[in-house]
Amino acid sequence: MKKEFTKGQGAVTNIHNRFFKQRYETTIYQDDYEEKTAKTELLEVFPKTIVNKVKSTGVPFLYSMNPYQGCEHGCAYCYARPTHQYWGYSAGIDFERIILVKKNAPELLEQFFTKRGYKPSVISLSGNTDCYQPIERKLEITRKLLHVCLEYRHPVSIITKNALVIRDLDLLKELAKKNLVNVSLSIPTINEDLRRILEPRTSSVKTKLKALETLSLEGIPTHVMVAPIIPSINSIEILPILKTISEHGANGFGYTLVGLNDEVEPVFKDWLETHFPDRKDKVLNQIASLHNGNLAEKNIARRNAGNGNFAEMIHNTFAIGKKKFFPNVQFPKLSTDLFDGTKGEQLRLF
Repeated sequence: MKKEFTKGQGAVTNIHNRFFKQRYETTIYQDDYEEKTAKTELLEVFPKTIVNKVKSTGVPFLYSMNPYQGCEHGCAYCYARPTHQYWGYSAGIDFERIILVKKNAPELLEQFFTKRGYKPSVISLSGNTDCYQPIERKLEITRKLLHVCLEYRHPVSIITKNALVIRDLDLLKELAKKNLVNVSLSIPTINEDLRRILEPRTSSVKTKLKALETLSLEGIPTHVMVAPIIPSINSIEILPILKTISEHGANGFGYTLVGLNDEVEPVFKDWLETHFPDRKDKVLNQIASLHNGNLAEKNIARRNAGNGNFAEMIHNTFAIGKKKFFPNVQFPKLSTDLFDGTKGEQLRLF
């Protein structure tokens, strides 16, 4: 009898947390074979800082901030999954169902901006897990962070898979007037059937493209991350995606090659077995061909460069797409000259 998997879930099991001595694993498969809907549990945490200095090479920003840990979007390939283990949870189902929220993030950001001697540099929002995942609609932590950035005139670069970003169009327009914001939408596929299983709780393809068009028409610099490229899953879509996003106003694009670091590997393998059992081995072999025979490559620069014939084919395809759909396009650099660490205090006097 065919088992039904939980609706809106990417991971199939709660894989073992490597920091635990005892092993436990649960599955989303239900004994009664009824379709279940994933339920999200929220846990408030109280960090002492919200801005992280990025140590990895190959990323275009010095700082990042993440108002949420864990992500409801449910992408099986997400490189952030292993970080959930440091909180005592699994990188599998727990990563999608148990979301740690940082309600004090706006206050912590103000503290960061008012540090003596702080020199402004673009902060990425988020960089680890999505700042516009579904719970943001209710909590509005990301919106409050944007308020703080506007108040202090600090540049911020947003990356998200969710069209919820349009909710904050008023703030984005004000930031854009001062050259303080850009938005990157993650669009790894324009095939809605694939989107539903590849990133089950993100916005639909149609809604993402509408958001991209809206941001562009409002004068907000827009960028698309065609990421990650997964061989034999979305690799055939590269040129159609670039054509589509250019028609919807994107100013540029970036891309990454998939790499199954640490616990991402078993989560992704289970996902493949569930949704594409006929091509599982082919996909895994092609991923390994990108990284010297390994499924994982932790170094971001080396992972995105890849090696071998398949990696070269991907790079060449993007080069063709850039020449055809994005000739002579340069993504504008955000301003750091307007930052004022006392601005917030001055405004509160009135």
